[in-house]
Amino acid sequence: MKKNLLPASFLLLFLCAFGRQQHLRRFELNGYAQGTTYTIVYYGADSLISLKQTDSLLQRFDQSVSLYQPNSLISRFNYSAKGIRIDETFRVLINRALQISRMTGGLVDPTVKPLVDAWGFGVMKPTHDPGREEVKNLLQNVGADKISLKKYFLYKSSPGVQLDLNGIAQGYSVDLLASLLEQHHIYNYLIELGGELRVKGHKPGNEPFKIGIEGISDDDLNPAPMRRVIEPGDGAITTSGNYRKHHEAGGKQIAHLMNPLTGYPVQNEMISVTVYARDAITADGYDNGFMAMGLKRTLTFLSKQKKMSAYIVYRRADGVIADTATAFFKGYKKQN
Repeated sequence: MKKNLLPASFLLLFLCAFGRQQHLRRFELNGYAQGTTYTIVYYGADSLISLKQTDSLLQRFDQSVSLYQPNSLISRFNYSAKGIRIDETFRVLINRALQISRMTGGLVDPTVKPLVDAWGFGVMKPTHDPGREEVKNLLQNVGADKISLKKYFLYKSSPGVQLDLNGIAQGYSVDLLASLLEQHHIYNYLIELGGELRVKGHKPGNEPFKIGIEGISDDDLNPAPMRRVIEPGDGAITTSGNYRKHHEAGGKQIAHLMNPLTGYPVQNEMISVTVYARDAITADGYDNGFMAMGLKRTLTFLSKQKKMSAYIVYRRADGVIADTATAFFKGYKKQN
């Protein structure tokens, strides 16, 4: 599902030797969902969560907001003329997406689907990239003001308005998995789904969870060996980047991230942004927006935040690839 998904942008570091703790045992679940894999590692007195439970949760989630399921609620909304009644999962995602849209000045927009499709990054692949007039026409159906939510009914201003929540949905599914664990009194865990992570507690022996962040080579935009390791503590880590999914048009590489204000793919100095926040719906919701904002605006925005931070890889004006971490980016340790 996820935002024309970046395959896992993080390497999970699971050490083979774990300190023994009398009442905590290590359990691991591995599954497949949303077009990618997921892993849950947790520590508890017993195996309280099964793969059947997590798969069932994620299947219900897809029935609500997966664009790849023709009978999902979001697909039904996109096919509808005026809108439909939605469920709680959909409602939470729409409310959060609209809030983040306001905070980013419209650079995050749940109605971006017509642009995503037109530029070749949707479910169906077009035969050509859109021209100026086509982009102009598409923008008539793009904008957060084109939808409104009244209780559980989601309205659209015209039939052409379509939603794509892939830029925020996967993070929320990670949060729901975390809620499932905590409902069973599991408070030491690491959840990874498609590169989006949620961490709480620690491993036995008070050992923190460690997460490796991919670096970028200076020669091309292929992932280089891991060059950053963080110990984030409790919270969520998500990533967005323009170096994994793209295609060529007019002799240029076109990235999958859209600017909903211009109608064109994002093209700036940003290569990737890794966001830390208290929950994954927030981190996931903002990471694409920061990519579209560019370095200066992102740093200014985050300078005013105490519950969110980022690690950013970008290309300097002289072409050299550099990186930076904002204040409050937890557990950041520069590697040699």
